[in-house]
Amino acid sequence: MNLLKVTLISSVILSVATGGSAKEDPYQKYIDTYSAMAIEQQNAHGIPASITLAQGLLESAAGRSTLATKGNNHFGIKCHSEWEGDTLLRNDDAANECFRVYATAAESFDDHSRFLLRKRYSRLFDLDPSDYAAWAKGLRSCGYATDPNYATRLITIIERYSLYLYDSEAGRRAEEGAGFIHSMLLATHPVRRSRGLHCVIAAPGDTYASIAKELGIDKKKLMKYNDAEKDGEIKPWEEVYLEEKRTEAPEGISRAVIGDGESVHSIAQRYGMKLAAVMALNPKAKDRPGTTLRLR
Repeated sequence: MNLLKVTLISSVILSVATGGSAKEDPYQKYIDTYSAMAIEQQNAHGIPASITLAQGLLESAAGRSTLATKGNNHFGIKCHSEWEGDTLLRNDDAANECFRVYATAAESFDDHSRFLLRKRYSRLFDLDPSDYAAWAKGLRSCGYATDPNYATRLITIIERYSLYLYDSEAGRRAEEGAGFIHSMLLATHPVRRSRGLHCVIAAPGDTYASIAKELGIDKKKLMKYNDAEKDGEIKPWEEVYLEEKRTEAPEGISRAVIGDGESVHSIAQRYGMKLAAVMALNPKAKDRPGTTLRLR
């Protein structure tokens, strides 16, 4: 089946699901706003536009994070020794870490490309630019982020919003001819594995009830697996486990810092740990950004 036919079929599915028109969400708006910048960076440097967009969406919470709104930093790039521009302190892997500040979003996109052109990421450019999964896994293995599930989140976002269309001329023509649409994965959640545990990645607007209904599993059991006391909207791109989590962190992970917009529960989900196990190691821990949690 050719790309245009897939796009048209997906468009029909989306139209039926939404009553004829796609409901705009912050993530779609971000894509509409910054896709041209991502394509420009791909043409100039060979970084897949889908990867740039997915990283921007994830790192900046679709342009709504403090780093993005106050510092035009869409990719969570830290200062490092060579940075001589303005800075902003935020909680990330440690408390009060230094992040770069840009005058415009375009400067952030440019600097993101320059950042990936460093020797540390050189092997990424040996990959096929159309292989977004390999690029996502390569970014994680090269150390772009400490999150063990970083690649899975990027792949989920790319597939959820059909960002791979932006990686080729054929895809862009199909997008222009049919209008931007979500992929046929719009209403599905591929089951993935994290630390040997089966899980799905929550998309914006997901609840435990909606995921349980889609996958045909018991909602109460799903909530128990994920330490959820009540149902409600799940944090976008967070793991939802389909079986019991572990009692300790992955090998080599002994501590984690609660970042901005995170909680003790967020950390437990990221590392596939039972919340009770995290709290047993940190009995006085509060959901306060900058708090260091023991995980072993």
